[in-house]
Amino acid sequence: MSTHTWQVWAMYVVLTVSLSEEQALKQACPSCDATQSCNCSSMGLDFVPSGLTDKITLLDLSHNRIKHIRAHDLQQAVNLRTLLLQSNKISSIDEDSFVSLGKLELLDLSNNNLAHLSPGWFEHLVSLQHLHIHGNCYSNLGESSPFSSLRNLSSLHLGNPRFSTIRQGNFEGITLLDQLWIEGSNLSVYEPGSLKSIKKINHMIISIRRVDLFSAIVRDLLHSAIWLEIREIAFNIAEEIQLLSVISLSFAKKISFKQVLLTDATVPGIVTILENVPRLVEVEMKDCRLLGTGQWNLEIQANQSQSLRVLTIEKLSIEEFYLFTDLQAVLGLLSLFTKITVENTKVFLVPCRLSKQLLSLEYLDLSANLLGDQSLEHSACPGGWPLLQTLNLSQNSLSDFKMTAKSLSHLRNLILLDISQNNFGEIPDVCEWPANLKYLNLSRTQIPKLTACIPSTLEVLDISANNLKEFNLHLPFLKELYLAKNQLKALPDAASIPNLVALSIRGNKLNSFSKEELESFKKMELLDASANNFICSCEFLSFIQHQAGIGQMLEGWPESYICDSPLAVRGAQVGAVQLSLMECHRSLVVSLICAVVFLAILILVAIGYKYHAVWYMRMTWAWLRAKRKPKRAPPKDICYDAFVSYSENDSNWVENVMVQELEQACPPFRLCLHKRDFVPGKWIVDNIIDSIEKSHKTLFVLSEHFVQSEWCKYELDFSHFRLFDENNDAAILILLEPIQSQAIPKRFCKLRKIMNTKTYLEWPREEEQQEMFWENLKAALKS
Repeated sequence: MSTHTWQVWAMYVVLTVSLSEEQALKQACPSCDATQSCNCSSMGLDFVPSGLTDKITLLDLSHNRIKHIRAHDLQQAVNLRTLLLQSNKISSIDEDSFVSLGKLELLDLSNNNLAHLSPGWFEHLVSLQHLHIHGNCYSNLGESSPFSSLRNLSSLHLGNPRFSTIRQGNFEGITLLDQLWIEGSNLSVYEPGSLKSIKKINHMIISIRRVDLFSAIVRDLLHSAIWLEIREIAFNIAEEIQLLSVISLSFAKKISFKQVLLTDATVPGIVTILENVPRLVEVEMKDCRLLGTGQWNLEIQANQSQSLRVLTIEKLSIEEFYLFTDLQAVLGLLSLFTKITVENTKVFLVPCRLSKQLLSLEYLDLSANLLGDQSLEHSACPGGWPLLQTLNLSQNSLSDFKMTAKSLSHLRNLILLDISQNNFGEIPDVCEWPANLKYLNLSRTQIPKLTACIPSTLEVLDISANNLKEFNLHLPFLKELYLAKNQLKALPDAASIPNLVALSIRGNKLNSFSKEELESFKKMELLDASANNFICSCEFLSFIQHQAGIGQMLEGWPESYICDSPLAVRGAQVGAVQLSLMECHRSLVVSLICAVVFLAILILVAIGYKYHAVWYMRMTWAWLRAKRKPKRAPPKDICYDAFVSYSENDSNWVENVMVQELEQACPPFRLCLHKRDFVPGKWIVDNIIDSIEKSHKTLFVLSEHFVQSEWCKYELDFSHFRLFDENNDAAILILLEPIQSQAIPKRFCKLRKIMNTKTYLEWPREEEQQEMFWENLKAALKS
C-alpha cells in the first residue's frame, strides 16, 4: 500500500473519530451544537462528556454526578474561558487535567468532595481570575501555597465546615485580590502572618466563630484590607472585645457585620473601637441580632473619628425593640454622619433630640419600618435634620398625606422624598411642602385622584401603581413622570407639563396614541407605553410603524408592544402587524362596493329595458300562477265559445263588426270581451287567465296595434301555454291587417312561432270575400 493511501486512510480514521465524539457530545449536551456555550448542567452525567472542541468558551457541568476529572477530558477545550464544575461529587482530579486551559478565567469547583488541593491543578492556569473552591472536604490548604502560579487571580472563595487550619505560606504568590472570602466556621489554627503576603484586598470576607482567631487574622490585614466584612460571629462576651482592639489600627475604609450577634454589654466596646479606626468611612450591619434595649453605660464621644460618615443598618433584629431607649450614649457620634440607612428594623420613632444631633446628615433611609403620622411629626421636629437632602420613608405606616407634608415642610434643603408604599388614599387640595422639593415618589399609595396638593416645584414625580384614571396637574418644571400600572386611557396633556423629557405609562388602559399627541411633547426623549392593550387600527399602525426614530423613543420596543384587537392580530407585536385594505379603508371599500353594485343595477336595468326583461319576468310570474291551476277547466265551467284578445285600437272592428256577426248568428256564439266580461276589482292577470280557461277557444285579432300592446302579449302567452301544454287547437288567429315580420317585437317570439305553425284567417277588404271569412271563422269556433 502506497504512502499516499496510508495518509488518506489515517485522515479518514481521524475524521471518523472526531465526528463520533462530536455526535456523543451532542447527545450528552444538546445545547453544545454550533455554539460557544455548552450547558450540560443537571443532566445526570457521571463523566465529562467527550467531543469537547476548541470552539467552546463556556462549559457548565454543574449539578451532575461527576466523581473524577481525567487528564484527557478537557484536553481539546483550549479556548475555554469559564468552567463550572460546582455541585458534583468530584473527589479526585488528575494532575494534568487543566494543563491545556491556559485561557481559563473562571473555575468553580465548589460544593464537591475534594479532600485536598494540589498545586499541580492550577499550575498552568495563568489567566485564571476567579477561583471558587469552598464547600469541599479539605481541612487545610496543604504545606505550601496551591495558588502560587495564579498571578492574575482577582477573587478567591475557599473554606468549608471541615476547614480547620491556615498555615504560613498558604497564600504565597498572591499579592493583590479584589475579593477574598474565607469560610472558617470551625477554624481552629491560624498561623500568624499567613495572610501578610497579600498586599491589598479590596473586599475581605471572614466567616468565623472564634474571636481570638478573628483578631489574629485582622492583625495580618491591618494595612491590606480596604473593606472588611465579618460574618457569623458572636460578640456576646464583654471580656473578648478587648481582643478586637487591633481593629482600631486597621486602614479599612468600610467594615460590615453580617449575621453577627451583639449584646448591650459588647456594643459600647465595639463602637469605641470603630470610632478609633483612622480611615473608617462606612459601617454596615445586615441581618444582625442585638440582645438588649440600648442600656449602654458608657457614653461615647466623637473624639477620634473624623472620617466616619456612613451608617447602614438593615434587618437588625431587636427582640424587645419597643423597650429600646433613645440612644443617649451615642449622640456624640451622630453629628458626623452624612448618610444613614436604618431599613426594616422596626423603627417606630426617631427621638427629636437625636434628630437635632444629625447636623451633617444629607441622606436618611428609614424605609420598611413602623413610622406613623404622629411619630414622623415628632421625629422630623423643627431643628432636626437641618441639611437633609434625601429622605426615604417608603413602606411605613403613614396615612395622613397633609400631615406628612407639613411635618417635613421645614426641611429647606430636602430635594428627594420617597413616601411610596404607604396607605394615603384620598389627598387634600392644599398642602405645605419643602420649598426646594424636586423628586417625589408616591407609588403604591392607594391615591385615586391627584389634586393641587402635589408641589409644583417637582422635576420628577412617580405615582405608579395607584388607582388614577386621569392626570390633569400643571407642573411646569416636571422632567420625568412615572404613571405605570394605573388606569389611564390616554396620554397626559402636554400643555400642563411642557418640559417633560421622560414618561412612563406602562401597564395602563392605553389603547393608542397619535402622532399629534406625541409631537405635542416638544422635549420628549423617552416614552414607555409598553404592556398596554393596544387597538391596532390602521391609523395607529401607520403612524407607529413609519414614524422616524420611534424605536429610540419607545422603551421596550418592539417586544413589549402587543395588539389586543382586532381579534385576528391579538397577541402580535404592533411593529409586525399588517392589516388588509378592507380593514384599513372600510368606508372607502364599502363606498366602492355600493357604487359598483349601483352601477351594475343600472346596467342590468338598461339591458333589461333593451331586451324587455321585465316582460319576461312578469310572464314567468303569471305562468307560475297559471301552472298551479288545473290545466283545463271542467266542461261545466266553460262559459264562452271564445275569448277575444285584441288591441284597444282595434275595438271598433271587434265590437261593431265581429261581435255583431258572431253573437247574432244562429245559433249565436258567446264571446268573452275584457271590457264587458272581466270581473271588476280582480287583478287583470287573474281575469285574463280565468277568461282563457273558461273559453273554448282564444281568438286573437292581430294587427300592428296588437303587437304593441302589453296585455295582448300576456293573453297570447297564456294561450300559448294552453296550446302547447294540452296539445290542442285552442288559438284562432285573425290577421286584421298585414304585419311585417320586422315589425313584430322580439318579445313576441310566441306569436312568430304560432304564425309559423298554425293557419290564420286574414280579413279581406273586398265585401264579396268577407262572407267566406265569416263562414271559416264560425267553423273554426265550432271545431
